[in-house]
Amino acid sequence: MIRTLPLTPRVLSAAALVLASPLIYAGEAPRSPIVIDTVPVWGTQINASSLNVSADTLAIKQADHISDLLRTIPGVDVGGAHSLNQRITIRSMDDKDLRINIDGANQNTYMYHHMGNLQINADILKAVDVEVGTNSVINGGLGGAVNFETKTANQLLRPGEQYGARLKTSWGDNSGTSQSISAYGQLNKKFDFLAYYNLVDRKNYKVGGEKIKDPDGNEIAGSNGSVKGIAGDLDDALIKLGWDITANQRLEFGYETYNDEGNYSQRPDMGLATGQGIANLLSIPLLWPTEFNRDTLTLSYKLNWAGHSKLKATAFKNDGYLKRDETGLSQSSNAGVQAGAGTRQGETESIGFNLLAESVIGDHIFTYGVDSTRYKTHYKSGLLSGSSSSSQEKSMNYAVFAQDLIQLSDKFAITPGLRYDSSNLDSALTNKRFSGFSAALAGEYELTDSLLVKLSTTQLFKAPEIGEVFVGAGTSDSANPGIKEETGLNTEISLAYEDRVLGADQFIVGITVFQTDIDDYIYDSAPNGSGRWKDNIGDMKIEGFESYIGYNIGQLSTLLTFSKAESELSATAEYAKYDKARLDREQGNTISLNIDYKLPAHDLTLHWDSLIVGDVSSHPDLNGAATDRSKDSYEVHNISARWEPTAVKNLALTVGVDNLFDEYYTSHSSRTGVSIHPVFGKLNLSDFEPGRNIKATISLEI
Repeated sequence: MIRTLPLTPRVLSAAALVLASPLIYAGEAPRSPIVIDTVPVWGTQINASSLNVSADTLAIKQADHISDLLRTIPGVDVGGAHSLNQRITIRSMDDKDLRINIDGANQNTYMYHHMGNLQINADILKAVDVEVGTNSVINGGLGGAVNFETKTANQLLRPGEQYGARLKTSWGDNSGTSQSISAYGQLNKKFDFLAYYNLVDRKNYKVGGEKIKDPDGNEIAGSNGSVKGIAGDLDDALIKLGWDITANQRLEFGYETYNDEGNYSQRPDMGLATGQGIANLLSIPLLWPTEFNRDTLTLSYKLNWAGHSKLKATAFKNDGYLKRDETGLSQSSNAGVQAGAGTRQGETESIGFNLLAESVIGDHIFTYGVDSTRYKTHYKSGLLSGSSSSSQEKSMNYAVFAQDLIQLSDKFAITPGLRYDSSNLDSALTNKRFSGFSAALAGEYELTDSLLVKLSTTQLFKAPEIGEVFVGAGTSDSANPGIKEETGLNTEISLAYEDRVLGADQFIVGITVFQTDIDDYIYDSAPNGSGRWKDNIGDMKIEGFESYIGYNIGQLSTLLTFSKAESELSATAEYAKYDKARLDREQGNTISLNIDYKLPAHDLTLHWDSLIVGDVSSHPDLNGAATDRSKDSYEVHNISARWEPTAVKNLALTVGVDNLFDEYYTSHSSRTGVSIHPVFGKLNLSDFEPGRNIKATISLEI
C-alpha cells in the first residue's frame, strides 16, 4: 500500500497505531518523508489500522501458520488448524467479506466452503498490512483488507553485501519439520534477484490433554488424542527479479508456486469427530488423497516523482487447483454413495491489474487508482461408472477510486473519498451487472502534541459472488435473478495517545469504536422451498471496539489489547426465522498480552504472549451448529527465546513452547459446536487446535 506519512514526530507513533490506513493524519504541510525503522532481516512487519506490531516480536514466534502472525491483532483472528483452512476473520466477518492480496494479486478464489481463501507460507512474508474494517475507499469490500508482501533481495541484503544466502531448519514435536534455503543478491547496480524454497513435512498433531471427545463428551476410541487428516507435505518456491530502471523507477517480476498434498479429511474445517462419524456410518475411508496448487505471477512497476508523489502498478495472474481422489466411496454399502466414486477437481484463474498512486500538491495528498480482476472457474469430475461432468462460471470486476487528504490547519485535516465498483456475473446464480458509487469522509484533529482523534464514515458495496468451484462451479446453485448487492456504512471513532509518561520510554494507549451496518446481507444457505440458495435475508449490524495499552522502558516492551465485536441480523419477513441471528464466526471478548525482554549482554531476547478469549453463549447464528451454538472460553500462552551470538555472525537459534499449558480448545473463528445432520446424525464440528508444541529453529545467513 502506497502512502505518504508527513506526520509531526511527537504524534507519529500514536497516529501509526490507530490510523495505518491511507487516511493517516497529515499533521503539518508536507515535508520530506519520514523514514520508518529498518525491518530486521527475516522479520515480518505487521501494520494494522487497530495496532502495529514490531518485526522483532513476530520473528521470535517461529510462525508456521498465519494465526501465529495475526491472532494478537485486536479485531483479527485466524480460524482453522488445517493447512488448507487458514481462514482470516475481521470483526467476525470471514474471508469472503475481506479483500486479500499477495504481492498485489487478488486471492479471493473461494474454492471450497470447507477451506479458507488464503494459502501462504508465513516464513516468506516481508510485511502484512491489515485494514481492520473498511475505513477508506481504497480497498472496497465489507470488512477490511489484508495485503501480504513477500520478501525481496534489497530488503535482505545487509549494508555492503552484494550476495547473500540463508539456511533454516525448524522442528516441532507436535507439528512437524521444515527446511528452507534462500539465495539473493545484487547482480549489478540495477538488477537484483531472490530465490527461495521451503519444504514442510507436517504431522498429525495431538490436541490439548490428548483426548478428543465426541458430542456427548466421551473420548473417541482409538484416536489417542491425535487429529488425523493433517499430515502432509507442503513446498513453496518464490523467484523475484528486480530492475532499478532509474533512481526513482523500479520494475519487479515475481513467480510463486505453492503445493500442498496429503491424505486429508474431506472437510478440512471440521474436526476429527465429524470425519470419523461420517466414515463409520457410510463405511468409507476417513482420509482422502488431496492436492492443492497455487501459481502466482506478478509484474509490478514503482515510480517516485516530485519528491513526495509515488505510484505502484501491478499486473497479475493467479491460478488455483484443487483435486481429490474419491474412489474410496466405492467401499460403501450404500448404493447412492457408491455412485459418487471417482475424482473431482476445481480450477480457478484470476487475471487482473491494479494501480495505486499518491500525489502531494500543496496542502493536499491525493490518493487514486484502479482495480480490475477477471475471475474464471472450471469444475470437472470423472466417476468410476464412466460418466463425467463439467461446468464453468466467470465474473469481471473493476473499480476506480480517489480521495484527498486536505490539511485545513496545523492540527485539523479532512479526507473525502469516492469509489465506483462494477461487477458483471456470468453464473448459475445470475447473469447481471452490479454497480454503484460509495463515498467516505474522515476528519482528524490533534488535540495535543500527544493525543489524536479521528472520526470516519465509509459507504460499503459488495456484489454477489459466483459459486464455489469445488462443489460444481454453480451446478448446485439455484438461479436468483432478483438478488441484490450488499451495501452499508462503516463508522469509526479513534483516539490515540503517545508520550513519555509514568517513567516509560514510550507509553501508548488507544481505542477504536465502530459500527458496521450491512444492508441486504447475502446468506449462501437461505431456505428456498425444499432446498437452499443465495439470497438477501435482511440487514446485519456489527458493533464493538479495539483497544490497546503499551508500556516500554529500557529493554522491556509490553502490550495489552482488548477487543469486542457483536453482530445481529434484522431479518426480512420472508426470513423471519433468522431475526436477531449473529454471524457464526463471532468471537468472545478477547484479550492479548505480549511481553518482550532483551538481554544484550547475553545476545538473548525473551518473549511471552497470551490470548484469552471469553465464552460465547448459545444463540441463533448463520451457518453455525444446529443444537449447541455456545463457544467455550480458552486461554493460550506461548513462550520463546531467541539467541543471536555475537561470536558467530548471522547465526540465530530460537526455541519455544506454543500452548504452554496444553489447552484443549477451538478458535471461535473455526467450526464449533454440535450439529444434527439428516443423514449422519449428531456431529461434533469443533476444529480443535494443537496442544502443547515444543519448537526449535536454527537459521544461518551466509
